[in-house]
Amino acid sequence: MDRRIAPGTSGRIPLAVIVVDAAGLVSHWSTGARRLFGCTREEAVGRAAVDLLPVGGVLTESDHGAAYPRQDVLGPDLESSLAGGSSYPSAGRARLFDHATDTAQAGDGTRSADRTAVDVLWWAYPLVGPGPERLLVLAADAARLQPPAVTAGEDAEGPLAEFERIAPGFALHTEFPGSEGLARRLPEILPSMNPLESARIVAQVLELGYPVLEISRHDRVPVTPDWGVPRRVERLARRRAAEAAAAVDPGSVSEDDLAPDLEYAAVREHLEFLNEVSGRIGTSLDLARTIQEVSAAVVPRFTDVAGTYLREQVLAGEGFPDGPPDVTTMWYRVAVEHTDEPGRWDDVVPVGESMPFPAQTPFFQCMTTGDPVLVPRISEEMGNAIAAQFPKRDISPLITHRSMLVVPLKARDVVLGFMILLRHRERPVFNDMDRVTGAELAARAGLVLDNARMYTYQENVADTLQDSMLPHIAPRMPGCDVATRYLPGTRLGRVGGDWFDTIKLPGSRLALVVGDVMGHGLNSAAMMGQFRTAVQTVAGLDMPPAQLLRNLDDLAQRLGEQYLATCLYAVYDPVESDLLIANAGHIPPVLVRAADGRSELLDVPTGAPLGVGGVPFETVRVPVSPGDRLVLCTDGLVEVRGQDIGAGLAALCESAAHPAASMDDACDTIIRALNPRGGRKDDVALLMARLNGIPREDVAVWELDLDPREVARARGLVRDTLLRWDLAEIAETAQQLVGEVVTNAVRHAHTRRVGLRLVRAGALLCEVSDDDHSVPVLLSAGPEDEGGRGMRIVSRLAREWGTSRSAHGKTVWFEQPLPRRRH
Repeated sequence: MDRRIAPGTSGRIPLAVIVVDAAGLVSHWSTGARRLFGCTREEAVGRAAVDLLPVGGVLTESDHGAAYPRQDVLGPDLESSLAGGSSYPSAGRARLFDHATDTAQAGDGTRSADRTAVDVLWWAYPLVGPGPERLLVLAADAARLQPPAVTAGEDAEGPLAEFERIAPGFALHTEFPGSEGLARRLPEILPSMNPLESARIVAQVLELGYPVLEISRHDRVPVTPDWGVPRRVERLARRRAAEAAAAVDPGSVSEDDLAPDLEYAAVREHLEFLNEVSGRIGTSLDLARTIQEVSAAVVPRFTDVAGTYLREQVLAGEGFPDGPPDVTTMWYRVAVEHTDEPGRWDDVVPVGESMPFPAQTPFFQCMTTGDPVLVPRISEEMGNAIAAQFPKRDISPLITHRSMLVVPLKARDVVLGFMILLRHRERPVFNDMDRVTGAELAARAGLVLDNARMYTYQENVADTLQDSMLPHIAPRMPGCDVATRYLPGTRLGRVGGDWFDTIKLPGSRLALVVGDVMGHGLNSAAMMGQFRTAVQTVAGLDMPPAQLLRNLDDLAQRLGEQYLATCLYAVYDPVESDLLIANAGHIPPVLVRAADGRSELLDVPTGAPLGVGGVPFETVRVPVSPGDRLVLCTDGLVEVRGQDIGAGLAALCESAAHPAASMDDACDTIIRALNPRGGRKDDVALLMARLNGIPREDVAVWELDLDPREVARARGLVRDTLLRWDLAEIAETAQQLVGEVVTNAVRHAHTRRVGLRLVRAGALLCEVSDDDHSVPVLLSAGPEDEGGRGMRIVSRLAREWGTSRSAHGKTVWFEQPLPRRRH
């Protein structure tokens, strides 16, 4: 019989989808159900399914659609399913009358003869799971699939052919012989299916004997075997007859009578197992947790031992592995789950061990071919042969006489790892159905692991990007201790536009910066990097804070209208004990006074965000005392949706005033107080500075004339000062460095005198200032050159050195470490 789909008939038709709960009430009523049965979702949900589904009559092989002995009456098979009395799928057909024209009824109870009849095909599938849903009912208008006219010599196509047109998967192996033909024709019937997907489905149909019914573009559910409902009816009748015969004469029932039921039960058991495993794995994107879920899901129901191995790149959360594995590929044992006595596997195959796998093993065959490898029973000879490939471990007692199945963990046709499954000798060996089930399980596990791997990889990339854009700030600087915290947000990835920074300025001063680019994600992070670089560059010109923000605002407008950011810029002078602060739309800083522990929000004019333009900025001077603490943060720490930001600022002041043993402890106290459960979606930048100050007796300042003879005088002044400070150990080197820098300044200065300054604060800082704007550079001096070696000597002898421009010229500075004192 030629079973072709009727010309002009699509391989897919609209379905009514109804879900019934354990109480027999409708819990889901699709749009297709409304169109087919006439009730809206609001009218149907919560009502008894028996009142809404006028279907009846299970299909038989002899049905040809001519008569319906039970019309508008709920069929006994479906009624039993709705009542929870049947655990088997069922199907049927019925004739109901169009709800739009079904308005009249004769006095004798019969319906009027002019009503429009609608033929319906229906399928009912019991649902197994933790939820309240117990039955899935699908229904379709049979008129959409009328068979073509029967010509002479052809068989009339019965209801089974209609089933084929509704769900081609029901009779795939009768329509197209051979798996290649099936895989080739499936995309023609179902246009949304790609060839790779069709090949997998065909393998499932041919090897397991059950098809796939596509109910939407993305979701597929397994249905009854494609030998169809007539076989189901026959099997049910045969089973009931066998049960009745067994009750009378137990010896009259043979294994052949029960074989079909056992086959069906085995298929169902494997489907239930796959559904259960699918619900247990992939609950998290954490790679370690996913690995544990995959291993624990198969023991003990499917296997007694499960060992999971992953490639190094997968475990490290790196990019997708390149190329196929070989004998040099390192595999990490990430989990071993078993039902043996505790400790039996731990010493021989410990978790965390990495190893390559030799070529003459089932494991290598699985990882290189990407196909499952089934060994029904490992003999002693095979066990010894496999154990010989691993001289450091005697695994023979663990694997001999056991059934083994090795399944690949694949994603996008790349082997990410594999699982070794072993069953005890007392348990049935793995068979072909187990092999297909294991392959399907591994395919799902591979996708889940790949999702976790990609998430871990993206997290690592985001963390690396964010870490590279934020500075690594030394905790101790001249006259100031600094502690910082950055917390990535949970919205739109782990990168954002918040930043902090510290910048050394001439005169032992320190710039403290906190900013926040508008928006989130990679674009904001990229803008943040540009703003931070711009602040570093403009700060080197040593201009007042308000002027610096003015320049940044102009720069943001030139870059584009999307460049908007808030910024707070403060300059701390540890010698003068004051702060110069300017604000561009940022939240105000908090100052904690050391004298009484009182905290306050500093009254700094807010200004407009950078990039708005046309709004002036103002510099405010704030006197401070040694020991005071300055707290700068972004709005992600204090702003909560639905709450006034004033409450967050008050909480910031309160938490900042709490005494702490260290700067790090003080930062942690603030984070815990304002982010107790880590639930803030915005990223957070926090900078705290303890303003220690520098005593006047640790600072020496001189002015030198533009005379070469002043170089010798400068050396003498430095020597005498260091001796007075009890720093004779570094005096000779300091004199040489000062001589080189002062010589350079005297040679290039124009009209103003040269300034020389020494500061003792954690290190020896020397600064030489003049009115020339040209900064010195390192030169490669030849043997005959008289100059060009001075700054190279400074670079070699100083721990750190640098230059900065100002409105009046430049400053060249260098640092020397202080000698360590023995107590």
